Order: sequence, then structure tokens, then C-alpha cells
Amino acid sequence: MNSMKQFSKMFSAQIKMMFREKQVWFWNIFFPVILMVLFMVIFGGGSSESFKAKIAIVDSQPNAASAMLLEQLQQIPVFKWESEQPVTLEAGNRLVEKQDIDALIILPETESATTIKLVVNKADEQGATTQAVSGILDQFIQQANWTAAGATPTFSLAKTSISSGADDLNYADFLLTGMIGLSVAQGGLFGMVGLVEMRRNGLMKRLRMTPARMGLYGLAGMLVKLLLGIVQIIILTLIGVFGFGANLHINIFSLVIAFLAGGLVFNAMGYLFSSFSKSIEAYMGMSNIASMLMMFLSGVFFPLESLPTWLQPVTQMLPLTYFVEGMRDGLIYNSGIASGAFWAGIGVMVIWGVVSFLVGSQVYKAKSVSDAQ
Repeated sequence: MNSMKQFSKMFSAQIKMMFREKQVWFWNIFFPVILMVLFMVIFGGGSSESFKAKIAIVDSQPNAASAMLLEQLQQIPVFKWESEQPVTLEAGNRLVEKQDIDALIILPETESATTIKLVVNKADEQGATTQAVSGILDQFIQQANWTAAGATPTFSLAKTSISSGADDLNYADFLLTGMIGLSVAQGGLFGMVGLVEMRRNGLMKRLRMTPARMGLYGLAGMLVKLLLGIVQIIILTLIGVFGFGANLHINIFSLVIAFLAGGLVFNAMGYLFSSFSKSIEAYMGMSNIASMLMMFLSGVFFPLESLPTWLQPVTQMLPLTYFVEGMRDGLIYNSGIASGAFWAGIGVMVIWGVVSFLVGSQVYKAKSVSDAQ
């Protein structure tokens, strides 16, 4: 049997196996959907409500200065007050400790005092809400100082945002494409568990006794997972658009090239992990380590520039970094293929894929010779 006919038989067989195995559909289709929805709600602001911070205020010694500050603070629209009246210091501290409020503001006890205190829970000290409240109070105090000095501000800040893509892009679109890249990558990394199961059941040894070539078998499995990847992208994109209002600006050429390169590289890595694994536990362990490492270091949830400087070179060596960038180029930035950075990323993914597949094939071949002896 020639190689092409053998490959087509193996591909057809693995397609049938995929349709028969319900767990494949869960882990490759439904689990990524659940994962994406959770992360889109958590990180993408699934609620359409505007930002609100729940605040309580302490005015233990009311005076003219504290009355003025209290009146102005109550006009800040993003503050949601625990009660219309000030609370005691003890009651306010308990509210913070129990995390019933986001922050406690303590007004100056005398007219000559100049310090407004902000009390937050240690567990939320670095949280986004705490940082927002702190920034608002800084701006409020600065404005109060100008008012007290009788000075009129000369300069003001006008904030805007731009993107290399269309004007309607937002963080939800950035997150959606990152989650699509992550889901396809995980489908490849975890998708070769069937090969490990075949080895454990002795089916792999029987297959080696036939004229079948293990390299072709692995390649057929990778292409089957590639088809699953296409289904993943379609389903996740539809959920992102209709469920979270994502805005897409598609460049079909860059999307197809990035998907083919990324889908093959992660399936090749899954094939490599399966070649070293004697048990499903070992395979899942290696896949989980690779997945978790790349999940937080490849720009899925936030820009790479926000990572520590010493860690950023590591991100440039990970294939998921370039796959996620390629997905964004093809899905939201509408970037063409006439870009050196695009092809450099494709080159890195191709190197990862080729090396992973060749090493995996050699390991399977070596084990085949060992079993024969």
C-alpha cells in the first residue's frame, strides 16, 4: 500500500473514531466554550453596567471642612454609598473586614487637619476597584487643594484611545481572539490522549506489527484535530459576536495561514508528549504544564508589555504568543500578510511544529524497534 493510500485510510479511521468518542466532543468543543464564557465574563466585563464602587464614610467630628468634603464626595457618580449618613469608625472597619464595601473614607477630624484616609481590605489592596477608588480620590484631593488656594486649573486631561485596528475594537475583542487561540492550542496539546490509551491497551504494539507507518498515523491524527480546530473557531466566534458583542474585521488570508500553522504546531506538540508518555496521567501532566505556562505568558488575557521586563524574552520563544497574534491579525486587526513580523511568527511556529513532529516520530520509531526486540 502506497503512502498516500495508507494515509487516507488512517485519516478516515480516525475521523470515525472521533465521532464515536463523546469525550472528544466535550473536551474539544464544549469545554473550550465553557472556558471562554467564564473568562469573557470575568475579564471582559460581561455585564453592561457601568463601574461602581461601594463606599462608606466616617465623619467622627463634623466641621465646616468635613461638611464641604462630604458634600463634594457624594456628588461623585461612581461611588455607591453604603448609607446616606456617615458611619462610625468601628462600624466602617467591620464593613471593610467583611468586604461588604470596597473602601472606607475617613474625613479630617478638625478644620486644620489636612489628611483624608482611605481604608481597604488587604485582600483587595492591589485590585482594580481599589486602584480606581484611590485614583479618583487623588484627583478629588488635587481639585480640593486648588479650590482652597483659590486657583483655577490651567490644564486638563482629555483621554482617548487608538488601535492599529478599527475604531470599534475594544478589550472584549482582544480577549475573544486570545481565548480562541488558547482553545485551539489546548485542543492540540490534549488531543493526542487517544494514542496513549492505544499504547496502554496494547493496540499500538499491534499497529506497529503491521506495515502501517507511525509518522503517517500521527499526521492523520493531527489533521483530524485541525478539523476540530475549525469547528472550535466557528463556534467560539459566534458566541463572542452574538453573546458578547465582539467586533470582527477579518482578513481571510492571514487568518487561514495563522490557523494552519498554529493548529499543526500544537497538534505536533501533543503528538510529541504522547510519544514520551506511558500513561494518561503522564501525558496530561506534560500537557497541563505546557498549557498553563503559555496561557499566562503569551498575551491571551493582557498585553505582553504588562509583564515584567525580565520575563518578556521568554514570551518571544513560546508558539502560543505568535498564534494568538496571528489570530488577532486575521480576526480583528484585518492585517494583511505583507508583514515581516507576521511571517517571523509563522516561522517560529513552523520550527516548533517540525521539531516536535520529527522528535515524536523518532521516539515512536525507537519504541517500535525496542518492542520488536
